[in-house]
Amino acid sequence: MEKKPKSGAKVQTIIDAALKVFGEKGYYDATISDVARRAKVSEATIYEYFGSKEDLLFAIPREITQTSVDFLHAVLPFMNGAKNKIRAIMYGYFNLYKENPEYSALVLLNLKHNRKFMETEGYAVVRQAGGVLLEAIDEGIENGEFRTGIDPRLVRSILLGTLEHVFFRWHLLERKEELSEFVDPLMDLLMNGVEKDGIGRSLQININLGGDGTATVETGKPQAIVTSPSPPASKPEVAPPGKRSTG
Repeated sequence: MEKKPKSGAKVQTIIDAALKVFGEKGYYDATISDVARRAKVSEATIYEYFGSKEDLLFAIPREITQTSVDFLHAVLPFMNGAKNKIRAIMYGYFNLYKENPEYSALVLLNLKHNRKFMETEGYAVVRQAGGVLLEAIDEGIENGEFRTGIDPRLVRSILLGTLEHVFFRWHLLERKEELSEFVDPLMDLLMNGVEKDGIGRSLQININLGGDGTATVETGKPQAIVTSPSPPASKPEVAPPGKRSTG
């Protein structure tokens, strides 16, 4: 039987229900019956749109990721600078994964290593999202914000790989660990490596001189202690020949 188009309010209801059920029970332990009860539809209705439980699984990231991609395409043209765009994209990933733990668990634990998923429409949308980040990195190279010669795909892999690693560990620990915001530290660390010298950097230095011949240098990085050379010792007075020192 030919499947109905996977769009509309009823399909969204089924996908939302599947996301909750798969997140609570785990994909392999969940059944279509569980999803049908949560969505308040019959199993037959689900099969009208999705040929199998796996087909339903693959549809989830397509819907959610497409919404994020559309939002980025709408706001990024109004942002100045590739660095700002990359930071906004990374915060988008961070908030999506943190505020939708069932979704991030599904992507990282069930879909990331599924070869069949790579052949679906959902994966094409996920690649489109990664392409938005790649475009921002390319823009930074072309406009001189970033150094020439860097590999844009490697930069993207570092950004997304770090984010996915942190969230993967978070899920393995059953989300018991407090998830701190790491986007800014990650961006600062990476940008120091890819920014063109003299572009987009500012540094505040405070030097506190002490009475013991040391200077404490404070910057945005860990403090360093710089020892200044001691002043030359004064030479003892030497009496001229023929005269006796009064000392």
